[in-house]
Amino acid sequence: MRRAIFLIVSIVVSVFFLWVALRGVDINEVLKSIQQAEISWIIVSLLGITASLWLRGIRWHGLLDFKPPLLRTAHILNLGFLINLLPFRVGEVARSILITREGVPVVTAATSVVLERLIDTLLVVIVLVFSITRIPNVPPEVIQPTTIFGALVVVAFAVMVFFARFPKIGHQFLELVERFLPFLKRMGLNKLFDQLLVGLKPLTHVRSALFAIAWTLISWGASFITFYALVRALNIPDANGAPLDENSRFLLTLLGLALAALGNAVPISVAGFGPFEASIIIAGQTIGIPNESGVSLGFLFHGINIVGYAIWGIIGLLALGVSLGDVMKTAVKKPESPESVS
Repeated sequence: MRRAIFLIVSIVVSVFFLWVALRGVDINEVLKSIQQAEISWIIVSLLGITASLWLRGIRWHGLLDFKPPLLRTAHILNLGFLINLLPFRVGEVARSILITREGVPVVTAATSVVLERLIDTLLVVIVLVFSITRIPNVPPEVIQPTTIFGALVVVAFAVMVFFARFPKIGHQFLELVERFLPFLKRMGLNKLFDQLLVGLKPLTHVRSALFAIAWTLISWGASFITFYALVRALNIPDANGAPLDENSRFLLTLLGLALAALGNAVPISVAGFGPFEASIIIAGQTIGIPNESGVSLGFLFHGINIVGYAIWGIIGLLALGVSLGDVMKTAVKKPESPESVS
């Protein structure tokens, strides 16, 4: 019953965001724009999403201390991305379980996925702040709080890495906070705090930190190519109908990637439909492109992602010799076990 309700809510959320995104948009113009897209740039985009997935596999392999075979690690990651397309979005749980079959401890598997998300989130915030502050005509009242927010996120991340290096100081800080805010004790923050510190532990070592940062930048570079190629494929114009200049394409790609990542993080939706497209449209409006172009870019970018996840996820299923149904059942049941989130 609970799953059925969650599925219905996911569909409603997707429909709502799609309705918001498509209001006042000429669908015929959107379809015409996609039909006229340059196939050569779309091929480049498909190669970009493929490279992005496999580069992320290399990063995860390093975060797992290079113990499982690289090829199987990449297949498991790709399968996780495929499962994340489903409404319950348990792909991260599924891959953290599957990788334990390669001899990886449960805690290591879970914390490696947490670390990936933390690093990606930090990068998204930095890219978001950078792109917004570089867009012409953005009001100072928007730039200033955005810059402050980005700086606070970076400082908070650095502090948490420091606490991971010196957990005793971290717990003393948490005790101090709970002393001033007693109601936090009832929220069980100690366990969550410990999990976070364990997840950040690899970043306390220079070699592993440099590895994670380097491959994060490389894999996101491939994602940049994926998005940029679609901007070129659609020949997106500015508000006056003239072709976008290179600087605007660059900023649209950065802002679109950052907002799409945030939109895709919404757990209650069907394959991200709705929030994903709305995010791209917001990026387009900020840069100053027509809404029809933003919708075309959103649907095409989302479609390229889904095709990439589907192709490599299915290949991963075949290579690993598992069924999607079994993986889903295990992933849904596993979070109920305390050990799985320790």
